Amino acid sequence: MPELRKDPIHGRWVIISTERSRRPSDFAAEERRSIGGFCPLCEGNEDRTPPEIIAFRENGTPPNSPGWTLRVVSNKFPALRIEGELDREGEGIYDKMNGIGAHEVVIETPRHEEILATLPLKDVNNVLLAYRQRIIDLRQDQRLRYVLVFKNHGVAAGASLEHSHSQIIALPIVPKRVTEEIEGAKTYFNYKDRCVFCDIIRQEMQQKRRLITENKSFLSIAPFASRFPFETWILPKTHHPSYEHMELSQYELAAQILSDTLQRMNRVLSDPPYNYVIHTSSFPKVDGDHYHWHFEIMPKLTKVAGFEWGTGFYINPTPPEEAAEYMREAK
Repeated sequence: MPELRKDPIHGRWVIISTERSRRPSDFAAEERRSIGGFCPLCEGNEDRTPPEIIAFRENGTPPNSPGWTLRVVSNKFPALRIEGELDREGEGIYDKMNGIGAHEVVIETPRHEEILATLPLKDVNNVLLAYRQRIIDLRQDQRLRYVLVFKNHGVAAGASLEHSHSQIIALPIVPKRVTEEIEGAKTYFNYKDRCVFCDIIRQEMQQKRRLITENKSFLSIAPFASRFPFETWILPKTHHPSYEHMELSQYELAAQILSDTLQRMNRVLSDPPYNYVIHTSSFPKVDGDHYHWHFEIMPKLTKVAGFEWGTGFYINPTPPEEAAEYMREAK
């Protein structure tokens, strides 16, 4: 019997379609593009990207040259630009402003053949520290209200370049989906005087049906109302509203569980295309006691079609309990 499940944060409903239940082998593996040809993100091609904003380098190597392990550069074709003023204005009933913001690319490795799941733990940790450093810097711009970190892995997930990279976009507004999540968490807190994410963590650690893996500071779960097959969330066990405000030692533990989770996903689903996002607090005001930053990892295994667009519901053919079991058993 199919189930309708309600997400306790957003209040949205999903359909867990048990009659359409699909195992990992039912999802066709994406055919990866062959490695070859010119890549602007590879080591040695630094002159083909905008100048680096930050880089993790070997001692003594100059900027915008080989010798790096990670680079952050401006996107060559940015969705938003840092220069200018917002110039908010109305046009009748419509509102508009200039496309002010920032759009950056985090080149996660100099090696074209590597993916995030196969990087050494130190390099994954550097990726997370680079996110932190850029969020802290972008928060100082008084025009901006939110920074979204995201990764598109694979052609089906929207990656235009095969070389492993992620992106950072800073916005002058808080995105609607993030606002709904923050407001849903605030409503729950005002009613129960508890963080809804902390309550989810307690329940999932107790029940363990949707728990995938954990370490001292983080856990990885298949959320109760998963929108997509094998959707996975990574959350800090201790309440933190903002990704960038954790103690430095926590990022290594975050890197451990992110690497572990992606490796399990790769083994179960044969290196699927996926998107991940980091949802963190808006600014300048931090969303305090009621919000809790987290990763959302969404494999691109099914298509969003007319029913989803027309209703806002999602149909998930793999119950999260089954997805978590497959991921737990992946060694």
